[in-house]
Order: sequence, then structure tokens, then C-alpha cells
Amino acid sequence: LGDYTAGANHILPTGGTARFSSPLGVYDFCKRMSVLSFPQAAFEKLAAQTRHFAEMEGLDAHANSVIVRCQNK
Repeated sequence: LGDYTAGANHILPTGGTARFSSPLGVYDFCKRMSVLSFPQAAFEKLAAQTRHFAEMEGLDAHANSVIVRCQNK
């Protein structure tokens, strides 16, 4: 009973990592991601600042994506 439906998890990390790491769980098989919803009006209001920050960071593709999104409205 303890191995299948009740009791502690028996799937522990190997190589001595069980001292600082958790047992295997359901979240080890899930892909976590964030989804951002942003209204078009809010995007247009912040587009110039967003593009400026991207350019300052050297993220040219990010800056270009802001330009493209503004052209496609």
C-alpha cells in the first residue's frame, strides 16, 4: 500500500543529490510558461518606450518586433 497509494515518495534523486533536492513529482513533467495579455491601446501607449529599452539593451529583434506590431495595427 505504501508504495502505490499512500506513504512517502520513493523516487529520490540519485548521486547524493537527495540531500538537497526534492523527490520526483508531477511538476517535473509539466512545462511551465507565462502568458501575457496586453490591450492594443496600452501597447501603443508604451511602444516607443519599449522600443527604446530594447535598443538600449542591444536587443534589435525585440525592437523590430515592436515596429512590426505597430505597423500591423
